[in-house]
Parts: sequence; structure tokens; C-alpha cells
Amino acid sequence: MSGKLTDVAVRNAKPGPKPKRLFDGGGMYLEVSPAGGKLWRLKYRFHGKEKRLALGAYPAVGLADARARTEAARKLLAQGIDPSAARKAEKRGEAAEAETFEIVTREWHEKFKPTWTPSHAARILTSLEKDAFPWIGSRPIRELTPPEVLAVARRVESRGALESAHRLVGNIGMICRYAVASGKAESDPTTSLKGALPPAKEKHHPSITDPKELGELLRTIDAYQGSHVVRCALRLAPLLFVRPGELRHAEWAEVNLESAEWRIPAEKMKMQVQHIVPLSRQAVAVLRELHPLTGADKFLFPSVRSSAKPMSENTVNAALRYMGYSTDQVTGHGFRSTASTLLNEQGWNRDAIERQLAHAERNNVRAAYNFAEFLPERRRMMQAWADFLDGLKAGGKVIPIRATAGE
Repeated sequence: MSGKLTDVAVRNAKPGPKPKRLFDGGGMYLEVSPAGGKLWRLKYRFHGKEKRLALGAYPAVGLADARARTEAARKLLAQGIDPSAARKAEKRGEAAEAETFEIVTREWHEKFKPTWTPSHAARILTSLEKDAFPWIGSRPIRELTPPEVLAVARRVESRGALESAHRLVGNIGMICRYAVASGKAESDPTTSLKGALPPAKEKHHPSITDPKELGELLRTIDAYQGSHVVRCALRLAPLLFVRPGELRHAEWAEVNLESAEWRIPAEKMKMQVQHIVPLSRQAVAVLRELHPLTGADKFLFPSVRSSAKPMSENTVNAALRYMGYSTDQVTGHGFRSTASTLLNEQGWNRDAIERQLAHAERNNVRAAYNFAEFLPERRRMMQAWADFLDGLKAGGKVIPIRATAGE
């Protein structure tokens, strides 16, 4: 198309005290602002309403380009399409293309990371980086399909990691539901995958629950010839039956030997709720023995390489292997199963046992207020448990101190 304006006229157009419009024809004009900015615009009518379409800024968009864009808009109008609506739809499409699974995942991870423990947050992201991003990371999350997610999960399943495959699908589902809530997707493709993977077998941590075998293990721990700091960790593990990560990250500032109590901050706990561990006389004795060695450090069990870091997550298990126990016999985590099984057999209140194990509380608000629930009974239970372990270690016939009906 041709019009009234020329390249020279456009280039020499001067600003005035008010916006100035230089018309080219067909509704297209150059708007010159008082500040000197020059914008191409198209005035048109659609369904009886006057509208305007931005065509770009001069000199990035020259006169010929502005006329070409006007011509394209006129062709859309001839087809009954509003050029402004078409422009918005195109931008939405470009935005959707930019919102890939990886980009939305990292946004989701940053948002929820403060609610998780650092190790849990790292595990989630590492799993997605290794098992999902290479195949679906560049896909627009809006276009992700159930077969694509299933293919990702089956790659994990094929290496014998069925539980990890289920966990991966669960995480992808949370990400997609976040995308739906954020307007970045319309549905969660994982909802169609129920039953698509074989059920994962419940994972049990190997543990020793036979009293005679447990007594032998406790005697072996007492005879451990390695680092005395590691030996103290081994002795505390069955007494406290906390998660291995909670034990190795224990700090002296959290422990009160006078009140015989270890208070683990919420941010260190799996369920993000403060946890109280009553300390038996035997546990206090081990801690007093340990204090001269590491009391000046932050952690009870510092790393041999740097006292600013806790000991390695493999240290306790490696010590158990060194003492001759296989991964099928016992692990650091297995002390929790040992305590749970035997304390339940001895008749202690199941709710008190579960609270001491810091197992999941369905209601997070309730959990936040109930970290001290059953505390008097838990104190009695932890002391009775330590006495029971002493009896097993001594090798005699042990009659456990059972909870009474009044407790």
C-alpha cells in the first residue's frame, strides 16, 4: 500500500507541546509524543467499535514495515478477525511455549523449598534433573500428556527403582497441579496414570528385633574399635531411635543435659515440627563422655574433614558394616523399627510411641501444638527402654518394664 507519508517526512517529524498524529491513509498514522517518541498505530472499527492497534516504534519499524503490518491487519479484518485479539492470542501462545516443564518446576521448587528440609529439597530437584528434565524438561507444561509422563516413569522403573518411579510421578503431579493453579496449564496429566505402574512394595529398613540378637549387637557396639566419636553415635542410635539425619545433625545448643532433653528445631524435622527427645540416664552419660571431645564444636558428631559440618550420612552404616553386620541385617534407620516393634510388644501407649518416633501428623496445625504430647509418659518410656537395652547387653534374662494401665 502507499499513502501520504514519506520516509523524509517521518524522519523529520518534530514533537510539539501535545501528541501529534501524521496520517498515512487507511487508518494508519504516526504518533509523535511531546518527548519525541514516534509510534505507528492503526485505527480501525470492529463490530461497530473503534479500536487501535500498535504497529511498532520508529525507527525500529520503518514506514514500509508499518504499511505491511497495516495490510496484514486489514486482511484479518476482511476475514472477520479482530487484529488486536489475534495479537493477544499469539502472545499467549508464545508465553505458553516459554512455560516449559523445567522452568515451572524450578519456580515450584523455589516456592516450596522453604517448607522442606534442605536434604529433602535437594533430593527432589536432583531426581527431576536426572529422570525428568532430559526428556520432558523442554516441553510446554500446558502440552504435557499422560503417555509422556508414563514413559519417564517407566525409564526409572526399568532400572529396578519402582518406588522412585512412583515418587517421581507424585512430584510431577504436584508440579502440574501448581501449574494449573497458576494458570500455566489446564490439567494434571498424572491423574490418568493411576494403576499404570505396578504397586511399589512397602520399604522396610532392616532391623533386629530378637532380644538375644539385639543384646549381641549392643555388646558389639560397646567393643567398637574405631573413632570414639563414632562409637558414641552408635551407642546413642538405639537409645534415641531418631532418624539418622537427625542424629548426625544434632547440635550441642539443642541439648540440655541438666533437664535431660534434646529439642530438635522444626526446620530439621521431616514434618517441620519441633521434636522433643527425652534423654535417659544412659543417654546423658554417653553425651557427657562425648562433650570433652566435641563440645567446643557446633555438632555433636562433626565431620573429620571440617568441624563446621556434621559427619557423613554413611558413617554409622559403615561402622555397622565394619563390625560385620550386613545391609540385610541392620541399618542406622533400623533402630527405629527395633524400638517401635519391641515397645509396642511391651504394651506402651501406641500414640506415645508414634509421637516419640515423630511420625507424620495428618493435621499440621495440630502437630505444631502437640510436639510435647504424651511427654511425661515418653520420659518414662525412654528410661524404661534404656534400662531394657542395658539388661539385654548384660546378657541375662530380661523382663522389660512394661507400661501400667495407670500410665
